[in-house]
Amino acid sequence: MSRFPDAVLLACLLGLAGFSAAQAGEKRPPGYYGHGSIATPEQIAGWDIDVRPDGKGLPPGSGSVEDGENLYDDKCAQCHGTFGESVGRYPALSGGEGSLREMRPHKTVGSYWRYTSTLWDYIHRSMPFTQPQSLTDNEVYAITAYVLHLNDLVDYDFVLDQDNLTEVRLPNENNFIAEQRPDVHNTRCMQSCKNPEQITILSQAPPINAEDSVSPVVAEIPEADVVEQLTAGSELYRRHCALCHDGGLGGSPILGVAEAWSARISRGIDSLYKHAVEGFEGSDGIMPPKGGFAQLSVEEVRRAVDYIVEKSQ
Repeated sequence: MSRFPDAVLLACLLGLAGFSAAQAGEKRPPGYYGHGSIATPEQIAGWDIDVRPDGKGLPPGSGSVEDGENLYDDKCAQCHGTFGESVGRYPALSGGEGSLREMRPHKTVGSYWRYTSTLWDYIHRSMPFTQPQSLTDNEVYAITAYVLHLNDLVDYDFVLDQDNLTEVRLPNENNFIAEQRPDVHNTRCMQSCKNPEQITILSQAPPINAEDSVSPVVAEIPEADVVEQLTAGSELYRRHCALCHDGGLGGSPILGVAEAWSARISRGIDSLYKHAVEGFEGSDGIMPPKGGFAQLSVEEVRRAVDYIVEKSQ
């Protein structure tokens, strides 16, 4: 895996060295923009968690396929399927061997990915979806081992650790080629630039139209359309809400459990819409805005809420 993301971050952190450094007469790092302060080695280390194909960056630890199976079932199968086949539109992790030349290639760890280190790094950095970086290093090793096993790359009694991870080679490794196009460096024209005083910085994108605002006003839905709306809501729920509300992840009220929803429903549908769209933090857990799926429209979120209410009364 390339170190490019962390290199860019490091450059940004160093580039933000500013007034405090200048005023103190400290040496300014190249490319600073006159804001903030110089990042300390400890601060940089907190972000420097990437792992390279040669194993550099891997922490000590180990995990077996057997342990990974239990962890995968608990933390991964909800999105990626029991056998890595995927659920809904979440990425598949296994299968697809020999499909890369087809019209619809099936890109998985076993059929497409290049390095085992990428798998470890991605799980460590980003998974589970709702609780990234909550796994211990040993748990990451175990889940990585199990995903490799799902792709028939290691046996069930295999134990993965920092010493043997780079020995597990993925089938498609040698089919990647280096970029053939030359680097082209353009020069800044510095002409017809927009006046900075005319630029407005927004904290969030404006709604597409008035109907797509964050206002919790309820639109009247013709009775004949209710069934169709709920059907659409069930699909939205399955794709975007089931991850938390099917099993109560992070204190989420479980779909269909009336006692978990009664108090919430009693506050009115407007309240449910508002919390689902804008987010809410309660004593039992946190509901991120739109469940963490910012691409959803307000209308789609409301349809999912309508479905939940229908199934949980």
